[in-house]
Formats: sequence, C-alpha cells, structure tokens
Amino acid sequence: MDTSVTKTGEISTVNVPGNLDVAASTTFKQTLEEVISNSVKIELDFSKTELVTSAGLRVLLQAEKNVKKAEKTMVFINVSKDVMEIFELTGVTKIFKVI
Repeated sequence: MDTSVTKTGEISTVNVPGNLDVAASTTFKQTLEEVISNSVKIELDFSKTELVTSAGLRVLLQAEKNVKKAEKTMVFINVSKDVMEIFELTGVTKIFKVI
C-alpha cells in the first residue's frame, strides 16, 4: 500500500489509496503513529480507498484512541459510498468524525 502524507501548517492529510486490509495494515499503522505524534489535526483522505477490512478498522480504531489520548483531532474526508457503507454497517460512524 502506498500511503502519502501532506502537511500544511498543523494539518496533516494522509491519503489512503487502495485497500486497507491485513496486507496494508502494518505499514498504515506505522504511518498513522508517526503522523499522530507530529501533527495537531489529522485528515484521512479516503478518496482512493475501495475497501476497508476488519484489520483496517482495527488500525483506525486504535488511531482514534491515540488521537483522543493526545488531545488531537482526526477526521475522515472524501469517503466513498462503498467505504461509508462499511463504516455504517460496523457502527464506527458513531466513533469517527466523517465529513
């Protein structure tokens, strides 16, 4: 998985392409941990994401926990209809801030 990060001021935007699955989750987790430690506001851009599996959801849930603990903010942007359906079916829309 190729994850890119763009930083503008105190906002870091993480572009999440392709599938957020077990194969990609370790690398993605490491990227998020670094971004969380170096940013005040984090945007996760799902515009190129087609699938989020349970492994990906686990990484996102842990990241949300770490963000709250560090008193920072994280939002999801450009979430496709298919990925939003996964979020809604699993109930994580009550946890994540999706715009």
